Amino acid sequence: MRKFLTGLVLIPLGVIFVVFAVANRHFVTVSFDPFNSSDPSVAFTLPLFVVIIAVAILGVVAGGLATWFRQRHWRRAARQHEADARTARAQLADWRSSAMKPARSDPQRLPAPAREGSGYGAGGRDKYGATL
Repeated sequence: MRKFLTGLVLIPLGVIFVVFAVANRHFVTVSFDPFNSSDPSVAFTLPLFVVIIAVAILGVVAGGLATWFRQRHWRRAARQHEADARTARAQLADWRSSAMKPARSDPQRLPAPAREGSGYGAGGRDKYGATL
């Protein structure tokens, strides 16, 4: 599905670029000398479509850089939150490992069952003869 949608967008866009390039192939002079327009010191002669596409590309790059610089606060906050989460996970793992360790080195021992006077009779059997 993704390839179909990509083709659905890129093929018409490519056709539009080709038609634009054929329709605007006459040459224009681009000058960077504001003081001498008849004989500029820095000037380029290029097809019009190259100038327009280059300006569009530069505009997209400038907009991307402006957005990237504007969002630096959020990227910094995300890095800080990720570091805090990593620290919290490490502390939680340490706490869990320490909670799994026994508090005392001596295991708890249950008291031995009383043999005599327990109400079940002699020899550790109940009144039906089952062994306890």
